[in-house]
Order: sequence, then C-alpha cells, then structure tokens
Amino acid sequence: MTGKTLSTELRIPTAGGGRADAFAVHPDGGGRYPGVLMYPDAFGIRPVVRELAQELAGQGYYVLVPNPFHRHGPTPVIELPAFIDESRADLFARLMPLIRAHTAELSRSDAADYLDFLTARPEVRPGPVAVTGYCFGGLLAMRTAAARPHQVAAVGAFHAPVAADGPELFGEVTARLHFGHAATDLTPETLAELNRSLDAAGLDHSSEIYPGTVHGFTMSDTSAFSPAGLRLHWDRLLPLLAEALPADPRPAL
Repeated sequence: MTGKTLSTELRIPTAGGGRADAFAVHPDGGGRYPGVLMYPDAFGIRPVVRELAQELAGQGYYVLVPNPFHRHGPTPVIELPAFIDESRADLFARLMPLIRAHTAELSRSDAADYLDFLTARPEVRPGPVAVTGYCFGGLLAMRTAAARPHQVAAVGAFHAPVAADGPELFGEVTARLHFGHAATDLTPETLAELNRSLDAAGLDHSSEIYPGTVHGFTMSDTSAFSPAGLRLHWDRLLPLLAEALPADPRPAL
C-alpha cells in the first residue's frame, strides 16, 4: 500500500540547448523528499513505467523519469503495442540504432543534467540521491553513478547489462549497488565473475539471479513479466533506498 501521489510533466534543459521530456511523481503531502532518478527500459516511458514510478513515490520519494532517447523525439519515440511480445524483431530493429547512438559520453552528459534538475526541485530534500533503472536503463544508472560518485548513494539495476562498459566502470562508482538479474541473462558462472569484479572494486553490493525469470521480468506490459520477479525487485530495492537515503527526522517546513 502506498500513499497518494502527484505527477507532473516536465522538460529538462540539456547540454547543447535541447530539452528532454520527463515526468516526476512525489507524495501528495507537502515537504521535501529524497530524490530518485529512474531510467525506463529501452521501450521508454509508457503506462507501466508510470506505475513503477508512482509505486516508488508512494513510499516517500521524489521520482524523476526522463526520456533517455529525447534526441530522437519526445515520448513515444517509437510506437508500441499495448502488449509487447519480447520476441518481436521489428521493435528491436527500431530500438537498436537508438541504443547504439546513446554513447557513454552522451549518457554521462545527460546524467549531469538530470541530476542537476532533480536536486534543484523544491520538493527534493538536499543531500544524496539514488538511481534505478531497467534493462538499458540499468546501464544508464551505472553510468550516472560513475559520472557523479559524490552525489549518487545507491543504484538498483534490474535485468540490465551492467557490465557492458567493462569492469573499469565499477572503479568510478562509490554507491551501494543491487543488481537483480534475469535467469536467462546470466549463468551462475557469469554471475560469479561479475561479483568478483564488484568485490575487486571494493563496492558495497548485492548481485543475484532472480529464479525463474527472463529478461524484462519487471514490465507487466511484456511477455517477459514475472509477478514474483517484480515482488522480489521491490523487496530488494526499497531496503536499499531506505538505507542509503534515510528519512529526514526534521518536520516539513
């Protein structure tokens, strides 16, 4: 059960003079809340992503969700069916050029703009923030933590290619981490190798395979959806955020 929330459509100024469309959700109660930057999966902002953000905001957070592919147009960047069959080759054929064009350099530039915008919002409490992401958004979350290690206290990434930039990325991160992997994305041996890299970087982390899941398991509008996987995602994400962004004991002004 979550509290009542308010949602706002936003435009985030970005380097080069552009603006990224976005939305934010926060509790309807006044005061200031810990900030969370949430990256959607590669399919982008849509009702299921708004539901995830609303659920998280209801737990007491200000959640900002940008359109990562804003350079290619506003949401929806590509037209999507109401129910997404993860095996549809035509969707991925349209998405892959956008993913390839979104380089690590662009990701970090956008991350700085998103975090500056997030932390300037009057509803956001001063102090560190957290980042969460799904699929490609999980990689963007890690790039964000690397771009602003002094600012990002926690990262939750789900069914995400978190090691796609190589283990060097881990050396730039100081945040607490949780990675929830789909059972079809990693073998136990690959997981063990990833966790050795995280240990070698000295990171405070948990990284596990969610049993019986396939890539995309958090998204209820896809054929990959797993209710049990989504529940486990919340069971891991909410304590991570509560530890990294403790509630402000001071009364709201």
